[in-house]
Amino acid sequence: MRWFLTARDTPARLAEQAPLSADPPDAALPGVCVRPDRRFQALEGFGGAFTEAAAVTWLQLDGAQREALLRHYFDPVEGHGYSLCRVHMNSCDFALGHYAHAETPGDTALAGYSIERDRRALLPFIQAAQRVAGRPLKLLVSPWSPPAWMKSNGQMNHGGRLLPQYRAAWARCYVRFIEAYAREGVPVWGLTVQNEPAATQRWDSCLYSAEEERDFVRDHLGPALEAAGLGDVRIVVWDHNRDQLVERAAVIYGDSEAARRVWGAGFHWYGEDHFDQVQLLHDAWPDKQLLFTEGCQEGGPHDGSWDLGERYARSMINDLNRWTVGWIDWNLLLDAHGGPNHVGNYCSAPVLSDGAALRLQSSYHYIGHFARHARPGARRVLCAATREVLECTAFANADGSVATVVMNRSEQPQSFRLDIGGRCARADLPPRSIATYLA
Repeated sequence: MRWFLTARDTPARLAEQAPLSADPPDAALPGVCVRPDRRFQALEGFGGAFTEAAAVTWLQLDGAQREALLRHYFDPVEGHGYSLCRVHMNSCDFALGHYAHAETPGDTALAGYSIERDRRALLPFIQAAQRVAGRPLKLLVSPWSPPAWMKSNGQMNHGGRLLPQYRAAWARCYVRFIEAYAREGVPVWGLTVQNEPAATQRWDSCLYSAEEERDFVRDHLGPALEAAGLGDVRIVVWDHNRDQLVERAAVIYGDSEAARRVWGAGFHWYGEDHFDQVQLLHDAWPDKQLLFTEGCQEGGPHDGSWDLGERYARSMINDLNRWTVGWIDWNLLLDAHGGPNHVGNYCSAPVLSDGAALRLQSSYHYIGHFARHARPGARRVLCAATREVLECTAFANADGSVATVVMNRSEQPQSFRLDIGGRCARADLPPRSIATYLA
């Protein structure tokens, strides 16, 4: 059995190890049991976010580093094979400043609508990533704020609300964005109604109640997409923390006309974990999808922190085991300060650039244990451990292989029996490590 290891106190980083022996393991050992015949949701994929900050930082690299970054993330053989990514519509905090694609006050006909700003950095970054991936990416579009003139507070920061008289025009902005990106060779797979609609932020933000989001989808956004022949673009609601996932979705899914237009709910990890909310929402509405749309380590770059990777993997295991179909990281790349960010909201990213070299963080390696081996279309399969210290999940790929991910966040080595559909082996995990086993 092939296996790959990342461990804190060793040089191993996504490193293939000597194959596991097929000798029968000690029955007294803790066990990880995988049953590939018991299958659950299909994966849409893994990925990260194209932000203006990431794109500008990428363009500042030399040619070799730019290509290396793309291969780290998007090469389906040598890298993570990212396939599901996110981009902001209008500015976000990880832009170089405020901007909107419809800047002219009162321009409800959108005569001045333009994505010229995106052509400077964002689109070249996405187009280069698609080249390395060898296919179009599944791109999820999220707005942080409508143009300031469409809002109750007259600015893109500090929350505010979409004014009722501009709802139709704002819905058409999504259509114009999707059409403009398609002309650039970048198709849009889905969109969220609003990033973090329950948060008044000092950066780009806009508030929606559950009822406002429901009505906007039902009466404006859904009809605008259908009228433009874009009914296949997936609409994702909420796009905020897990704690209110059930409460929010219940209002929207409770309206049959709104619900029929919604593909599923997106969520972030900030605040308390609330993994139970993900399972509860699936149990209540199993026909709707669940998508992790953003997570990062806040408060600066955290360069070299091992806790980063463990935070990612813990979330990924728990979300995926509760019917989540895709997992999207936040910024693909940031500078050594965790920016640029036009309001100083610096954060970490799996790859940082200090100007001279790319610095791969533990989060990059931990994400790779999932993304490199559980491919788009893979089905989650039954996987359980007899010890809580062995955190695990497993997927059956279309080629017949089964990828089992097991993490050990303890300070002690952990030995266990690995049983994948009757194929058994002894596995040994070092302290603070993660491994992927292929059968």
